[in-house]
Amino acid sequence: MSGSFVQRFLFEGLDIRGALVHLGDAWQQMQADRNYQPTVAQLLGETAAVTALIAGQLKQPGRLTLQLRGNGPIQLLVMDCNEQLQMRGMARSNPVVLPAPVQDLLGAQQGGQLMMSLDMPDARQPYQSFVPMVGDSIAAIFEHYLEQSEQQPSRLFATAAPKAAACLFLQKMPEADKHDQDGWQRISQLASTVKPAELLELDAETLLTRLFHEDMDQHGIRIYDALPVVYHCPEDRAKVSDMIRGLGRQDAETILAEHGEILIRDDICNHDYHFSAAEVAALFESSTGKALH
Repeated sequence: MSGSFVQRFLFEGLDIRGALVHLGDAWQQMQADRNYQPTVAQLLGETAAVTALIAGQLKQPGRLTLQLRGNGPIQLLVMDCNEQLQMRGMARSNPVVLPAPVQDLLGAQQGGQLMMSLDMPDARQPYQSFVPMVGDSIAAIFEHYLEQSEQQPSRLFATAAPKAAACLFLQKMPEADKHDQDGWQRISQLASTVKPAELLELDAETLLTRLFHEDMDQHGIRIYDALPVVYHCPEDRAKVSDMIRGLGRQDAETILAEHGEILIRDDICNHDYHFSAAEVAALFESSTGKALH
């Protein structure tokens, strides 16, 4: 599969909900020209899949940002996604990152934190929450976070490879035990048998049938339409121009005198913006209506 989507499902007779996320082309585009080491790419891809999962639950316009920040060999994993499932992200790490436990890679024991920010158009400022990174994998860290934030037992399985990233999510709803006392434990155990290759390669119906065919036959399952996910990180020269204007004429001219140009690096979108002396002069001329001398 090359597409990218979030697809929710519901075990109607068990009151257990879930979702499958598959990122194909969106994940490949996010990595293009980045040269991430395999260990870094693995964790970033898993974080991307989980971010799409959480953003897929946004009911109104907003922008979700997830950051895993610490003092390990991987200093930062950041993902950004809006309610339209337009996403972008990046990692920052040491030049060489060898395979190691996730807690060590992210420096979780040295003050590492998971930060979630939700920016809504009508809010005065973004809602932010900070929690410790608890768990020995990206899936475990976010499983713990989701259980704490939503107050419902949850299971999360994630994986990533060069061409795709994916995750499977399950959550026990309040009425589950009334339907089947053993339902949540049984579904959780079946889900834990999922193999990385199955997550990466199978469509939702095939994967769910392979894992839960008896419960699907007995209790019924509703599989909702897939929501497309896209990588969205276009160049925005107008925004960068406003940043340069915000520096002020004097500071801009000082940078030009030292470097011959102004270079703005957009890390998360992997873009470089170059402004010559003539272009900078034109920026301030257009903002003041007067030519610079």
